[in-house]
Amino acid sequence: MEKFEFRYSAGQPAARRVMVGVVGSGDLEVLVEPGPAGHTRIRITTSVDGFGRVWQAQLDRLFKTDASTRPAIEIEINDFGATPGVVGLRLAQAFEMLGDTGSRGQP
Repeated sequence: MEKFEFRYSAGQPAARRVMVGVVGSGDLEVLVEPGPAGHTRIRITTSVDGFGRVWQAQLDRLFKTDASTRPAIEIEINDFGATPGVVGLRLAQAFEMLGDTGSRGQP
């Protein structure tokens, strides 16, 4: 089991909390909470070792948009060996639930 933490710039805090997925389902759980203005922090707990660079690339791709347009959030991801496609899907669902539909599911 590995744990990672990533940080990105952001705008103002998100308005609410969101949860998508269920870790016990053999899938992936994403928990999102408002964060301090200007900052997004992502904490990942994964059951698959050796994929830190894959996580970094996936998140860098998602957070490459203008930081001022993204809400400031704290994200906790509990992985059960999910593929990058499932990660992208769950994050898109979380951002849609936050109301960030203008960026097509991107944070």
